[in-house]
Amino acid sequence: MSTAQIPSVTQLQRAVHIAEQIEKLEGELASLLRTERAGSTAVAAAPRSGPRKRRRMSAQARAKIAAAQRARWAKAKGKSGGPSKASRKAKAPAKKRKGGITPEGRARLAAAMRARWAERRKGGSAPNAKS
Repeated sequence: MSTAQIPSVTQLQRAVHIAEQIEKLEGELASLLRTERAGSTAVAAAPRSGPRKRRRMSAQARAKIAAAQRARWAKAKGKSGGPSKASRKAKAPAKKRKGGITPEGRARLAAAMRARWAERRKGGSAPNAKS
């Protein structure tokens, strides 16, 4: 077995220098590609430095968005101009429940499970167990 060599300080400095050069070249390449798409007369844009400026929203826009959201919440809560929840429930006919399991079906499943557990306790395998 051989041990992995630990790079020396000079090797690490060289690696950092190369990484910086690569980063600089990638930036130049990106700016060249941007100017070629825009046209040959366009001047290459300098890469941004520092944090991006946040976009500001006007007070009118914020108020408009807030009013729309309040209207959505009111509609969801049933507080719109329409009938209230209580009156809607009173008018709506009782819906027949779809799916689910009947009490007889539940009893059959419970009996089958008890039989499986009893078989397991005896030491045998369950009737539908995978072999």
